[in-house]
Amino acid sequence: MAAGPRRDTRGIVDAPDLFAHVRFRRREPAAALRPYLEHYWLIDWDLAEPYAAHVVPHPSVNLVCQRHEAGGSPRERSGYAEVAGVDPGLFTRKLAGRGRVCGVQFRPGGFRPFAPGRPVSDWTGLRADAAEVLRLPPSVDAVLGPDDEDARVAALDAFLLALEPRPDTRAALAMAAVDRVRTDRTVRRVDGLARDTGLSARSLQRLFSAYVGVGPKWVILRYRIHEALEAAESGPELDWARLAADLGYSDQAHLVRDFTATVGAPPTAFAPH
Repeated sequence: MAAGPRRDTRGIVDAPDLFAHVRFRRREPAAALRPYLEHYWLIDWDLAEPYAAHVVPHPSVNLVCQRHEAGGSPRERSGYAEVAGVDPGLFTRKLAGRGRVCGVQFRPGGFRPFAPGRPVSDWTGLRADAAEVLRLPPSVDAVLGPDDEDARVAALDAFLLALEPRPDTRAALAMAAVDRVRTDRTVRRVDGLARDTGLSARSLQRLFSAYVGVGPKWVILRYRIHEALEAAESGPELDWARLAADLGYSDQAHLVRDFTATVGAPPTAFAPH
């Protein structure tokens, strides 16, 4: 596993524009939590005008503690914590005034040891109050209150360690399978991934439902769309036919259809002008 938090911006639509509007950082969790977590992500903003952030999410569950001083409800203004299941589409959040978010991105497959009672697919597409999902909800004041960033990270560490995640061989298998999809472009079919994992295709589907929250075919598509989005934002001279072939698509039209269905707009909408 690579040391330190991931540095790429895959999935973030127009990352330079986002970073110009908010302070965005990734931080590494405590060593005992790293087998299960990608990283913590911290965002603070103080905006004169509203700003909409767009993300094509990873196949990850997130724990999100947030406070929006310009929020429309007392809950948003005082702060709250929720578990966000894997989001199947484009996630959009409108930011206004001042606010703060401290998030935990679990590795795909890594959330179940913290909430072993239900399959992760139960939370897919949902945002649930953290107290409904976890046996101990986080203290929003402890996580969001300090201006000291190290103190916020320490509060997240203490909360997650108190949940006492237990090693789970099936969680480890799911995490390894998803990581293979993310890093290896040659993984294009579910049956091939199943063989590499030592499972039948049906068993792999059950594993992903229980531990990842979405099926392996969905994960393969999502990571290829991440690559396509990154390429689309690199410049208007992109050879889409070649990219489609590199990503394992039969033709350019198929890639464009999948891209549009996933993010709600064709690739040309995301090209720099």
